[in-house]
Amino acid sequence: MSFQAPRGTRDFLPESMAVRRHVEGAWRKASIDFGFEEVDGPTFEHVELYTVKSGEGIVNELFSFKRSGGSDTYALRPEFTPTLARMLAAAGGSLPLPVKWFTIPTLFRAERPQRGRLREFVQWNVDVVGIDSPAADVETMAVAAAALDRLGLRPKDVQLRISHRGAVAGLLEALGVPAERHGAAFELLDRRDRLEPEEYRRRRDALLGGTGAGAEAARRLDELLRRTIPVAELDARAGALGLPETALEPLRAIAAELRAADLAPWASFDFGIVRGLAYYTGVVFEIHEATGAERAVAGGGRYDGLVELFGGPRMPAVGFGMGDVVLGLLLEERGLLGGEGGRAALLPRPDAFVISAGSEADLRLRAVVSELRRAGLHARHSYRTTRNVGKLLGEASRCRSRCAVILGAELGAGLVALKDLGGGEQRLVPVGDVVAEVRRLAQRSE
Repeated sequence: MSFQAPRGTRDFLPESMAVRRHVEGAWRKASIDFGFEEVDGPTFEHVELYTVKSGEGIVNELFSFKRSGGSDTYALRPEFTPTLARMLAAAGGSLPLPVKWFTIPTLFRAERPQRGRLREFVQWNVDVVGIDSPAADVETMAVAAAALDRLGLRPKDVQLRISHRGAVAGLLEALGVPAERHGAAFELLDRRDRLEPEEYRRRRDALLGGTGAGAEAARRLDELLRRTIPVAELDARAGALGLPETALEPLRAIAAELRAADLAPWASFDFGIVRGLAYYTGVVFEIHEATGAERAVAGGGRYDGLVELFGGPRMPAVGFGMGDVVLGLLLEERGLLGGEGGRAALLPRPDAFVISAGSEADLRLRAVVSELRRAGLHARHSYRTTRNVGKLLGEASRCRSRCAVILGAELGAGLVALKDLGGGEQRLVPVGDVVAEVRRLAQRSE
């Protein structure tokens, strides 16, 4: 029989796994540097955990199941935020605030696989709970930018696009859309890129009133949706587009924090970013590849009422999720996965490759390898039976070992040959000094 991996999933061979760990390492390092603590939760939850937030319609998007003989329905987690809210609700007021948590879970979504979207993927989640301020909003954006910067991406490669529920509501009111129709407007804005242009225009005109004043409102709305506003140009550009003062106030506060965090080059305001605003309560943001050729790399925002929805106390909260699929495509396209060495360059480098050049040396090889490993060094050796030192050195170079320890005729005099595979230098060293010499070479080549 022949089997293939389920559609929308991936096999991680060593080079692919090295890429995954490289990305996760940047995520984890940025999180820790910003003072976040790592958490995790169950891979599956009661299905009601997801329907209480998103309604029964989400069931069709879940991998759900029942335990044999049981009555409860469970679902593989499609996102981590409901689990986070459940954990916070269960803790009640016992946690010291603010809570700053991050996690890197595997998630599952029962949807049609396509470029940038799989049924199983890894996602980095970062959340700040207990602070209701633009400073907390921008801190989550800053940690995302820090991780992307560590991966080699710059503002020319990715852009942080920011909006705000209050600002969009103020804009809609200025265009004559009453508050009771804001939900429909948010849904339209959220789906506009997935609608045919004619269908979008039909729904927009129906929302804004069709002709006359509605036509002018449609023109102004489309004008705003087509443009992004750099942080430094907020006041001048927003004034020219007729944004009301109520829409500007929260944006000005965010802009000030972005400048203070040196994030202005990464960021712009985009009123087309809504991210299902029934869920969010304030600032929302996405990180996009600069040309717009890919799906969003990350997205998030403020969700102040969610913990309360799950039975906990009211807690202000803001966070984001960044998946590995679109990010991986972007890093690959930019040549940022291993550089000239390709993905193989991300694999762990051995500190030493131990070679036996004679039958007597065979007896000492495993002892030398074991001594290096006990000292915390990454040591390998060949499993081939050849005594051709040239071929064995080639094997050491292919696995990118920093040096080769050659056990040859000099072993009888208590010496081994140590070859720096980067610089090419080879010299004899006492057997008792091998660990120290390998460590010195490893530190020098890092």
